Amino acid sequence: VYLDEGPVRLQLWDTAGQERFRSLIPSYIRDSAAAIVVYDITNRKSFENTTKWIQDIINERGKDVIIALVGNKTDLSDFRKVTYEEGMEKAKEYNTMFHETSAKGGHNIKVLFKKIATKLPNLDNSNNNNEANVIDIQLTNNSEDNNKGLMSKCMC
Repeated sequence: VYLDEGPVRLQLWDTAGQERFRSLIPSYIRDSAAAIVVYDITNRKSFENTTKWIQDIINERGKDVIIALVGNKTDLSDFRKVTYEEGMEKAKEYNTMFHETSAKGGHNIKVLFKKIATKLPNLDNSNNNNEANVIDIQLTNNSEDNNKGLMSKCMC
């Protein structure tokens, strides 16, 4: 992501977020500077599950972690089960960023990562070798029907 201050390299690390891997989640959250909790706008249960993920992230990292709540699949808005307003309300409740995206169509993806990058702490692009900074970000995807989610570690 290119900011006025220079480039910031974002790297995503995917791991399973299913219950059987839940014990590994804290190790992925621990070193992250930001977290992205993703739900499927066509699946109410995935939206309801975001509460637990957000609480887990706050419990592990404290309130200084950047969290973005993201409603995905806006390309399927005709099948929407979660309103934009509901997403905004939950984001305000937990003091997180909020965006709606379509991973399939690429809608708002670059905007999301650019906004996260601008909020990252200790962003110092004054190095002389012109390498991008690497900062950890945690991605959680709750798009599945059941309590299974997708937790990803992202170094940004």
